[in-house]
Amino acid sequence: MGLAVSPAAAAAPAEPAAQQVAEPGQACTAADLGKRHPIIKSVEVAPTITHFKGWYVTQGTTGAQTITTSTQTTISVSVGFNGSVQGSFAVEALGMVGASAGLNVQVNYSSTSSASQTITWNFREPGYYGLYKGTKKVTGTYGSLNCNRVQQDDGTYALQWIEGPDSGSYTTYTTLEEGAVRCEDTVPANSIMAEAQILLDCANPAAKAEHPAGAVAPTEKQIQERRAQRPDATTGTSTEQPEAAGRSAQAALNCSSTAYKIAVPGKPLSWGAPLLANDGVRLRPSTIFSAHLDHWRLCDVTENNGVLEATLWNWGNGGCATIPEQNAATEGAVLTTVSCTEDDLQRFYIYRDVPGSDKIGVQNKYTGSMMGHDRYADGEFIRQYSSGRQDGTGTYSQIGV
Repeated sequence: MGLAVSPAAAAAPAEPAAQQVAEPGQACTAADLGKRHPIIKSVEVAPTITHFKGWYVTQGTTGAQTITTSTQTTISVSVGFNGSVQGSFAVEALGMVGASAGLNVQVNYSSTSSASQTITWNFREPGYYGLYKGTKKVTGTYGSLNCNRVQQDDGTYALQWIEGPDSGSYTTYTTLEEGAVRCEDTVPANSIMAEAQILLDCANPAAKAEHPAGAVAPTEKQIQERRAQRPDATTGTSTEQPEAAGRSAQAALNCSSTAYKIAVPGKPLSWGAPLLANDGVRLRPSTIFSAHLDHWRLCDVTENNGVLEATLWNWGNGGCATIPEQNAATEGAVLTTVSCTEDDLQRFYIYRDVPGSDKIGVQNKYTGSMMGHDRYADGEFIRQYSSGRQDGTGTYSQIGV
């Protein structure tokens, strides 16, 4: 059974790097519009057995033995929809999880072994033992903090960190441990050893004595749990798959009459849609030959708590901005345009500066990543970054044309 931990009541962060760099309601600046930080909403810790073997030791068979255990559970570190850890946002989120729970957790992609594991143990007394390897599985949910304008009590606006619309779940785990436990052992509640003792099936110890020395057949409970954790036979992957982005037929968009340039503030380069199908959105200078490729309309616009959500339709090529589905999990994936559909990969959150300023930050709804560019240069791609560009280059100007 998992143990729920309130982030607010949990232990203080052990390392400064894991401390929250932004808090809801704190002031931010226009340079933060293209940035994003995690906020941990829930933490649950569950002792989990990854490998197990029931082993009966008779008189005369004590001493050191090496036993091959069977895989019980495989745990993979992941943040969000993609089943892995990509980008600085995920690493920052997992660091905050460890601080919230007071545990040393994995903050980069890793997985407990899915192969059989051996344990060498010195059995000093006869008895029925459970040989195990295990860890504490840590799961929960997160949100993101984004900079956006907020109306004050006096009617004026100010930039503040707010909890953005996107959220997700994470999985990680603590250091692995191994050991042996018997039915008669007294073990701490909610411990890894206690989980191994449950698997040992101590309800009928007399029946275990009927077995010869060595491996004991798994209980029905063990068989059912192992089947639930094993990869799907037809795909070779876990039966728990992240949801793919929704797809539907070509969408009829309701677009604004005003077209906009999405430009680097105070500089002549702006987002230009690709002419070639396999190219991406790039920074380009506006000229009489731009053919509206640097003009964008906001379509199917909604607003929630001051955050706009819209599809970005390009006037020049008639396509909608998107992160390609095959690259959705990739840090630095290039923004491009495709035929317009009702698809979260084609939906974007727009965070705005206070009225009177045209500065914005742009976030993909499906991936949660912010749009930005590596350097200011003609032809430079617009890319997605999980935490945005921390040098402020993810802030753009939305200029009506």
